[in-house]
Amino acid sequence: MLKKRLIGVVTVKNGRAVQSFGYRRYLPLGKPECLVENLDRWGADEILVQAIDRSAASLGPDFELLERLGALGLETPLIYAGGIRSLSDGIKVIQSGADRIVIDTLLHEDLLPVRELSERLGAQALIASLPLSWQDNSLGWLDHRFHTSTSIADDVLELIQSGVISEILITDWRHEGMPGSFEQKLVEEFPLKDVPIIAFGGLSEQEQLGTLLQSSSVAAVAVGNFLSYREHAVQKYKEALTGMPLRLATYETMFSLIADA
Repeated sequence: MLKKRLIGVVTVKNGRAVQSFGYRRYLPLGKPECLVENLDRWGADEILVQAIDRSAASLGPDFELLERLGALGLETPLIYAGGIRSLSDGIKVIQSGADRIVIDTLLHEDLLPVRELSERLGAQALIASLPLSWQDNSLGWLDHRFHTSTSIADDVLELIQSGVISEILITDWRHEGMPGSFEQKLVEEFPLKDVPIIAFGGLSEQEQLGTLLQSSSVAAVAVGNFLSYREHAVQKYKEALTGMPLRLATYETMFSLIADA
């Protein structure tokens, strides 16, 4: 069985790391690079840095933040999300040190650059972000630009099914930051059964993580706020999940992506 991953998430707003609650309330945590450095040292399998205010303000990716992170000499693969609106944005983010990128706004606006990015960087470099909720026995897809929810667009599902991206980041945005509250139906009812899922939002309890990791569709679990509560939290989670198909609590391997453009 392929080993699954525990991804550490650092949420950034206005250049500072924050503790987020449903992407509506925020508490400051400090410099993003400090949290990223801790996750790298503690043995996260990947680190996702999501700059959540870049797209809404049309600021583009936070290249200053990427430069600071690049100076840390990280051994852990870095995923970046935030402000990617074009082919050139995505290429420059990879050239700035990210191993993979998360696509969100483009899924609502223009799918052509997503295909172009996949052709240039490879599908492994792309993750599709789908903030979802479960209401009235159906999945709702959040459009963060207008804070409205609709069904997942057919053309987006077709794009994902075509193999243009490698994984889906399913975020339970309503319960993000709330302990033990991830809605399992977001995974169970997702219409595509053969695309690997990264589950995120409201994940804190070991039993909850274990249940998700046993799902054949889940390739990784991502934890944000709850890794900031205590030192060595990554190791503690992994030790508690002994027997699960999870990588060891040490950094084992690192893949690299060709970022030449």
